[in-house]
This record gives sequence, structure tokens and C-alpha cells, in this order.
Amino acid sequence: MPATLLQTHRVEKPWGRHDLWPGFADAAPADQPVGEVWYKAPGDDTPDLLVKYLFTGEKLSIQVHPDDEQAHARGLPRGKDECWTILAAEPGATIALGTKGHPDKATLAQAARDGTIEALLDWRAVKAGDFLYCPSGTIHAIGGGLTLIEVQQNSETTYRLFDYGSDRELHLDDGMAVAKAEPYHPIAAPRPAGAGRQIKVEGPKFVLERWAGGEHQVVLEEGRTGWLVVIKGAGEVAGVAFGAGECVTVTGRETVRSGDDADLLFAYPGTQRMTV
Repeated sequence: MPATLLQTHRVEKPWGRHDLWPGFADAAPADQPVGEVWYKAPGDDTPDLLVKYLFTGEKLSIQVHPDDEQAHARGLPRGKDECWTILAAEPGATIALGTKGHPDKATLAQAARDGTIEALLDWRAVKAGDFLYCPSGTIHAIGGGLTLIEVQQNSETTYRLFDYGSDRELHLDDGMAVAKAEPYHPIAAPRPAGAGRQIKVEGPKFVLERWAGGEHQVVLEEGRTGWLVVIKGAGEVAGVAFGAGECVTVTGRETVRSGDDADLLFAYPGTQRMTV
């Protein structure tokens, strides 16, 4: 199929929220808070990418992910680079990326045990419209009060270093083995890619573009799939209609058409852009 409207999977999380985002029904007050909404392709449990919304009411754990080589050594299919497009942020909302300096691993491990690791991280204020790329090995934590879209390599291998006193399992040995105790170095700044298009990231694991409404051409090589994430507005591709809160996978050569008010993300694995 050249285009497929994906199913959504709501994930309850203790750090989630009841108020979500246009395109998603709020969680009922009596229900558990929703932290994530995943997009899943019917019959395909192992795509290269995973795309999801996050709704944070509290801080997520301080964590780190392995890279591809480290994951392969454990018999896992891939590591986890990820990125975040911030849609909404409460005043004072923050994300931690990297450490303030270069603490040695012994210091970092002890700080994870006694809870002082929070003070070693570089917490930065974020706002709607910000974009952050988090390579594997980067120690990080997403703060509360955020609505964001996460595009990542399809891996849920997460090593928790600190979880604010909760009873969830920590993974200090595994985490310290892959963590880079160093300041965060952002990738190249986003750049324009033609009318109404901006490249947010171009490799090494995937490409992510943000599109305004209008007409956009997709040219994907055989075997490669693109993920069209609809932030707002509506449109169609290959006869499949889409609206806010939905996600459509696209293959081959297709034209994406949307209204002037649309706001879209388009992601696909690889290192070079494949839209015109």
C-alpha cells in the first residue's frame, strides 16, 4: 500500500496527564493519566522508526540509551537516537541533556545512587517550537509540563539511572557502560528545504522535516517508509485522508496535499532527504 493510516495506542504513565492535545480525546478524570500515544502499523511490529506523542505532567526518569554497536553486542536490533519537537510547554518547563562538565564515571554512579545526579545535568528551558536531537549515550531527562512529538529509532532499550525515589528498576551498571559523561553538543541547526519545508535533522539515523500546508512531493526508494505526522490541519495522500493527531506511512513516489493551515512532520530512516 502506498499510504496507510496508522492505529494509535495510548499508554498510561504515572507521569502523564489527563489533558492531552487537539486531535486526542482527554483521559477521563477517573482514569489513569496518559503519558504517550504510539503509532503502530497493522501487522508490522518492527519498523525502523517509532513515532509517538508525549504528555508530561511530571519529570521522567534520568536515563540513557545504547548506540547500535552496543545494542548489537547485547543481541538487540538497534540502539536509540531520538529527537523531540516541542509543541507546548508550561512556564519553566525544562529538559536535561548531558552533564554540566566531565564527571568521572565513579562520581556519576555515586550521584545516581544518592540522587545528586540531578544537579550534575544540564537542565535547559524549552518552549513551543524548540527542537532537540538526543544521540544515544546522552544522559537525559524530559521535564514536566510538556507536549512533544518524539521520533526515534524503534528501540525501547532504556537504562534508568535515577527515578526520584520510585520503586521502578534502575540499570546503573548497564547505564554507566554506555553513558557519555559530557556536555551536550547539538547537531547542525535546522535549515530551509524549499517553500514551506524545513529540515530539522538529516541523519545519521533518520531524516525529519517539518512542513507547512500545501503540496509536497515524496520520493522514497524501494523498501523505505516515511512517517507523516499531522500536528494540525487535514489533507490526503494516495487517496488516504488524514487529520490532526493522525499518522500515515507513505512509500514510493507520492504527493501529499494539505490545507493552508496544516502543520506536518515527515520522518524516514536514512542520512539524506528524499522529498522534492
